[in-house]
Amino acid sequence: MPGPESTLPPDAAAILEFWFSSRVKPRWFHSTPELDAEIRERFEALWQRGRAGELDHWGETAEGALALAILLDQLPLNMFRGHPDAFSTEAAARRVADAAIAGGLDQQLPPEQRAFLYLPFMHSEDLDDQDRSVTLFSQPGLEYNLKWATHHRDIVARFGHFPHRNAILGRESSPEEQAWLESGEGYEG
Repeated sequence: MPGPESTLPPDAAAILEFWFSSRVKPRWFHSTPELDAEIRERFEALWQRGRAGELDHWGETAEGALALAILLDQLPLNMFRGHPDAFSTEAAARRVADAAIAGGLDQQLPPEQRAFLYLPFMHSEDLDDQDRSVTLFSQPGLEYNLKWATHHRDIVARFGHFPHRNAILGRESSPEEQAWLESGEGYEG
């Protein structure tokens, strides 16, 4: 969390305080319609600014880059659940994460926060990004996430994309994808 003397922009600090709060943490990967609506109400206008590139300067600090990555990658999954906009700023989030990693900013964050800086690579439908995700989550302290990074990479390696996004993005599922979606391996999101 930002310290009392932080130069973090107030909106970036608000994202981090909200996302890492004891109320929201248990819902990171198990949201509710109420939480999704709250996130949309609180952060959609800010997300629009981030999507337009108006907040790129946040990426100059570790905490700012983290807040921007969460804004562009994680929050849209909540705000726009079931709609293509849920994935529309993932590439921008990867650019933020990539620049932060290149500048060593990721190493200034504790593992729990660093995981959210790395998640845009796990959410990518590009196999190179998926391989990078597995490498990033192989760092000490991120072992729990490594299991999920490997799982996501294996899905993209098998299908070339995430079949659970097909209906949302207007893609037709192959018979193999449909069978997978209907199996215990498939998931929605």
